[in-house]
Amino acid sequence: MATYEFPPMLIDAQNELDQVRADLRALFERVPWSVEPMGAWETHENAWRPASRPASPGWDPVDAAEIARLRARELELAEVLVCHPYWTEFAPGDVLAARDALKHHREQESASTAS
Repeated sequence: MATYEFPPMLIDAQNELDQVRADLRALFERVPWSVEPMGAWETHENAWRPASRPASPGWDPVDAAEIARLRARELELAEVLVCHPYWTEFAPGDVLAARDALKHHREQESASTAS
């Protein structure tokens, strides 16, 4: 497995992106299923795949604002990570492996310090 010397800025951006995505996941688990208030529904009894949802009061404005803020930050960080000049050091076919290594940088660091 190849080792990479990632710029600290990229490592910090990846770590923050991981945290932002974890925060979004936690928030999405907590808010109602529908952004806007919506009544309960269920598919017809003969539906190929039966489904139903309870009534939803919609998202609280504070939650909606926090989700919007986190999504905007997620996009900013993704842009920083994808467009960083560091990736120009690699042949086009090698960028994917390097980018994947950055995504798993913390896991690899933990594994190397544990052994």
